[in-house]
Amino acid sequence: MLTQSLTSSKGAVWTFRQAGEEEWLPATVPGGVHTDLLALGRIPDPFVADNELKVQWVAESEWEYRGVFTVSPELAQAPHLFLVADGVDTLADVRLNGKVLGKTENAFRQYRWDVAGLVKAGENEIRVFFHSAVKFCRQRNQEKPLTPKVGMSLEGSVFVRKAPCQFGWDWGPKLPPIGVWRDLRLEGYTQARLDDVHFRQRVEGKKAYISADVRAEVWGKTPLTAHLRVTAPNGKKTFETSAPLVEGTAALQVAISNPQLWWPNGYGDQPLYRVEVWLESSEGVEDQKAVQMGLRTIELRREPDEWGESFTFIVNGVPVFMKGADWIPADSFPTRLTEAHYEHLIRSAAETHQNMLRVWGGGFYEDERFYDLCDRYGILLWHDFMFACYIYPHDEAEFIENLRYEVEDNVRRLRHRTCIALWCGNNEMEQGWADWGWTNPTNPLMVTEREAYERFFYHTLPAWVEKLDPDRPYWPSSASSNEPFVNPNSQDRGDMHYWDVWHGRKPFTAYRTVYPRFMSEFGFQSLPPLETIRTYADPEDWNMTSYIMEHHQRSASGNGLMITQMTESFRMPKDFPSLVYLSMVLQAEGIRYGVEHWRRNRDRVSGTLYWQLNDCWPVASWSSIDYFGRWKALHYAAKRFYAPVLLSIEDQGTKMKVHLTSDLTTAWEGRVRWALVSVDGQIVLSGEVPVNLAPLSSQTVFSQDFAGVVFGEEDRSRELVFLAELYRENECISRSLATFVPNKHLKLSDPGLEYSIHREGNRAVIVVQARKLARFVELKLEGADVIFSDNYFDVPAGFSVTVTCPIPKGWTLKQMNKALRVTSLYESFA
Repeated sequence: MLTQSLTSSKGAVWTFRQAGEEEWLPATVPGGVHTDLLALGRIPDPFVADNELKVQWVAESEWEYRGVFTVSPELAQAPHLFLVADGVDTLADVRLNGKVLGKTENAFRQYRWDVAGLVKAGENEIRVFFHSAVKFCRQRNQEKPLTPKVGMSLEGSVFVRKAPCQFGWDWGPKLPPIGVWRDLRLEGYTQARLDDVHFRQRVEGKKAYISADVRAEVWGKTPLTAHLRVTAPNGKKTFETSAPLVEGTAALQVAISNPQLWWPNGYGDQPLYRVEVWLESSEGVEDQKAVQMGLRTIELRREPDEWGESFTFIVNGVPVFMKGADWIPADSFPTRLTEAHYEHLIRSAAETHQNMLRVWGGGFYEDERFYDLCDRYGILLWHDFMFACYIYPHDEAEFIENLRYEVEDNVRRLRHRTCIALWCGNNEMEQGWADWGWTNPTNPLMVTEREAYERFFYHTLPAWVEKLDPDRPYWPSSASSNEPFVNPNSQDRGDMHYWDVWHGRKPFTAYRTVYPRFMSEFGFQSLPPLETIRTYADPEDWNMTSYIMEHHQRSASGNGLMITQMTESFRMPKDFPSLVYLSMVLQAEGIRYGVEHWRRNRDRVSGTLYWQLNDCWPVASWSSIDYFGRWKALHYAAKRFYAPVLLSIEDQGTKMKVHLTSDLTTAWEGRVRWALVSVDGQIVLSGEVPVNLAPLSSQTVFSQDFAGVVFGEEDRSRELVFLAELYRENECISRSLATFVPNKHLKLSDPGLEYSIHREGNRAVIVVQARKLARFVELKLEGADVIFSDNYFDVPAGFSVTVTCPIPKGWTLKQMNKALRVTSLYESFA
């Protein structure tokens, strides 16, 4: 096998032009029209101000790319030669050396064309002509109206197979990319090529089995042998077998004694075995494929119980409470994503004890680098297929055939991945039919599409998945009860999306009224950090109702919803930077409130995935990490509320309950210290409770009603708080604080924050102290982005909190001391 990448980094020279223009401009492949125009200074940055509106013409236009590349005589003379495109976005005509090869109509598919005899030794030319997907979708929607003409997305996006959110979403811009967005290459073969390899694993006690079902395209009559080799994670031991290829197929399997099991993050290590398959003839290796696999068992256990039907993921026999978030594309222009960008996001999830991400159905099937990182960091994936929130033309045979290729390409590409836990049909489409008014029995089109929906997501798609990947569960929609159109947000079974707090404008306390079997979506927005706002809004626009701030807010009335909820909890901020700070604290508090409640009820609730982990551009959104990778207050809070042993307070008026929740598979011993304390540090009551926490459990360890003290001779509700600390031996590993009144009514005064800073190795150690209660203490390092070991934490009066962070490259401790800013809730209004 010989291969040659035709990308810019591998020597191909690419240019592009707008259809009808003479001038060819330099281009990059993989890449796209927007990023190429941006690199040339032909368009303004669409992420700044309202420049997005000024570049809408780009997606309305047609474009042509031309690549010139040199091919060696050896590759040009290969008996069987293919041009392979892993991703073309989206509606394009492809020509090679003047000959039409075919059309592309699905950005999620791989395309393969036979070009033997067409490629010549020396210089060759490929041309890709892109038609406007925006115009195509608009025309199709006029013929068959399935989406609103005016809405969060451009009209008719359901008619083309590319990332739905690229047409606009309630957190994303309307910037549908155009271009060759994944690898483009030549592949040359002699006798045969691997058409498909289905890697599978089976763990049975102290033995594991890795198998490979091989299917090959064979052109000659020369005998071929298929080989399988598995190399242990340490590289020191291999397991091998081989078998002759018979009628283009072979079944191979090796047994592994005492296998090293792969565990989700927080439950153990993630050892990965290297698995290789190759085809060999008397002339040598004809083709080969290598992957990495972790050995584990996984099932979705759905059994009757006292609350209905469970929805619990069992990994290696252990019921795992899934802790995580929903994942969206990390850039509106995905070809800009680097290994470092992916690494930062996945590592940040793992560092906050997350063990599952949900690949949301409005994005795309991710790059291999994403799945590599999830395998390595122990992040399981709930993986949607790419359908979200709209009615798709599932009644059209040509559309279904296009989807069949898409599903086959991506399930085959990803089914060996250890990280993938579940395939899910779509995002929220079942809710649309059940709850959003899509069903209209007087409209023949809606009747047809409803029937088509049920046929595709309950019969066609699960049958495809069962054939392609029988080792994983399939789920029809998120959210769903697994019964077509019947209570998709049931608390009795299935998964739930709970949006009554955001869209329904209910208070955070509403989270405690629901008990989902699995919470796969819920969220509350915040602004991004001020450093991010600076990249798209000038200081004169720093107002929640300014034109630019509302342009970077895609949820209807979103900024107003934040302010409304903010006034329920906090005093009005004194300036815009304080507003930014408060919005992030508010978001963190809301999500904490929900997660702690559901983790306290882990016997009933089996997982929480908050919306959302990341952003695709700088924007006000539900994310815990902004577009530039900056941790918001929510992400720091996630590190606390997703801790393996969670200390939480269930406050019920003047009654305080202290809970401990354990995700550990072994017993845990420690003690809880509690105190009723004033904001200036006076201890009114205190106590200590020894705890012995059973594995995988949640229990109440302390409960007391303090009404007699709080409302005794005088009303002290505004000056007293309840404090709980979790100790193991002499180390305080967690602290939680609850109030008897909203934070806006607390009698806060200047906390007298002080800090000291010293160096330990390449990290700075910061000790923060307060003379009076300091709530939600924020640390910032002006001029540098760093991740602190903790942030947005409480410092009770007379206490200290120690935090570490990396020292920026080239910085001195003196510079850090000068650049460090320490503030708290009090400073947001005083």
